[in-house]
Amino acid sequence: MLQRASELADIIKKSTKIHIVTHIDADGITAGAIASETLRRLGKEFTIECIKQLDEVIINKLLTEQHELVWFTDLGSGISTQYPEIRKIITDHHECPADSDASFHLNPHLFGRDGSYELSGAGATYLVSIAISQKNKDLAGLAIVGAIGDLQDRRFCELRGMNAEIVKDGVDVGVLQAVKDIRYFGKETRPLAKLLQYASDPLIPGVSGREDACVAFLQELKIPLKEGDSWRTWVDLCKEEKRKIISGIIQMLLSKGFGYQAAARVLGESYLLNKEEEGTELHEAKEYATLLNSTARYGEYEVGLQVCLGDRGKWLKEALNLLSGHRHNLVEGLQFAKEEKIQKRTYLQFFHAGDGIRDTIIGIVTNMMLNTEDVDKELPLIGFALTENGDVKVSARAAQSLVDRGLDLAVALTRAAKELNGIGGGHNIAAGATIPKGKEEEFLQLVEREIKLQIIP
Repeated sequence: MLQRASELADIIKKSTKIHIVTHIDADGITAGAIASETLRRLGKEFTIECIKQLDEVIINKLLTEQHELVWFTDLGSGISTQYPEIRKIITDHHECPADSDASFHLNPHLFGRDGSYELSGAGATYLVSIAISQKNKDLAGLAIVGAIGDLQDRRFCELRGMNAEIVKDGVDVGVLQAVKDIRYFGKETRPLAKLLQYASDPLIPGVSGREDACVAFLQELKIPLKEGDSWRTWVDLCKEEKRKIISGIIQMLLSKGFGYQAAARVLGESYLLNKEEEGTELHEAKEYATLLNSTARYGEYEVGLQVCLGDRGKWLKEALNLLSGHRHNLVEGLQFAKEEKIQKRTYLQFFHAGDGIRDTIIGIVTNMMLNTEDVDKELPLIGFALTENGDVKVSARAAQSLVDRGLDLAVALTRAAKELNGIGGGHNIAAGATIPKGKEEEFLQLVEREIKLQIIP
């Protein structure tokens, strides 16, 4: 992989003007930012665009524009051996056919690594960046924000594989810290009761989802909820207070029949960005990634990109405004999905949001739904949402236990979508597709056929 990164670095050095094409999620934005900053430091002329998916419209546009070099980050694996007219390099991590290997394509799957947890799109882009110059190791923090945004720590409650090497780079140059801590989202900015109310993976029985129960739990442990007029957050607590809460949650899980494996998921590795202020949305990787998701997913990729590139004024203020709207949309989206009710079939379960949830956040909502008590963890969950151009966006998520039994959602969705003249891709545990409207039932049948072949010997 490092040799391939070096080959791509040489291509970049020999090019004069480069066009970056990246994805709209946190991994895509950080990948685009790493590529942008790398080229800026090299003194190269470059442009960048952020897209939902690499479809025919985008391909035809790129063919017309005839760029000297196109750098695809966090996407592009699906076309690696196609369109030779587009002079390109690809730094991606999504599943790809074995015959897609090419000298201009860096993807962990081509080197026997798993792109769902060993390396993200931002990580692959980072490898090329440090092949250009070791001084670019200070971009390791962005690569880790991308990996965390892509949930690459979910399987082992910490980053593994090449991601762990990137963490080490970040620690060595002083931009990152890796600390053992509670894994729940919002440690920097959420009031304590809210942190527990929205806790998932694992859910806290009788507490998650119920603010009154969260308050009662904290009061029973004699943890003050406020300091003066301010609500306390996790980072405001002393070590003993944190220990009490973690111990209380683990005891509750074990007493309710959850196994040691589930209880152990309360703790994991958190990644802190040393140059950011504690208690802000940028200090911890999960919250930073959520901030980025609130920008490009709403068509404002320039905002997230500028925050990644160091703006802490105008663009950060705009990002925080967008984050407020994003949080509201996620809460509404989750409520909408619950009201639609999950429909169970033999090999999967699904919900159809219609135009009730934006197609750009249906994947996040589907993942959130998978972590609620309303969902059967023994079945993959599929969420549908209508797109602006009249197609249907599909997002699929599954528990790790199903992947361990042989489930590969990327393969299932790609094959099913292809039969309907759609497109699909992703990872074994999380994948997506776009299909024609009205073909949902046919799609579900095709996906069920694939899942049956994968997990039934």
